[in-house]
Amino acid sequence: QVQLVESGGGLVQAGGSLRLSCAADGRTFSNVAMGWARQGPGKEREVVATVNWSGDTTYYKDSVKGRFTISKNNAKNTVDLQMNSLKPEDTGVYYCGARNYLIANLDADAYESWGQGTQVTVSS
Repeated sequence: QVQLVESGGGLVQAGGSLRLSCAADGRTFSNVAMGWARQGPGKEREVVATVNWSGDTTYYKDSVKGRFTISKNNAKNTVDLQMNSLKPEDTGVYYCGARNYLIANLDADAYESWGQGTQVTVSS
């Protein structure tokens, strides 16, 4: 399994921006698809953005389209999530995930590895 460590969470006002970063060990990173998921209070984990193994195909949950951008850098073993125009409903713990397939996927059950998570809080 890929080992993942997230960073970059914090507190931001509505309309602001945050950039999350996920560092992975290099054993298989270039051959896996990645995703960012969030889990709000009392809610199930949902994948909001996903990218394929090469970084050239991305999918987004409808609620974040046009505001979030996922990017994968195989040379640096990182996957980032740029979040703009943040809303209070974006609040939650954000997790970086890896799946042992080349194709991106928005289903949280399709991921084999998750990081420890980083808290994002958006105040109104």
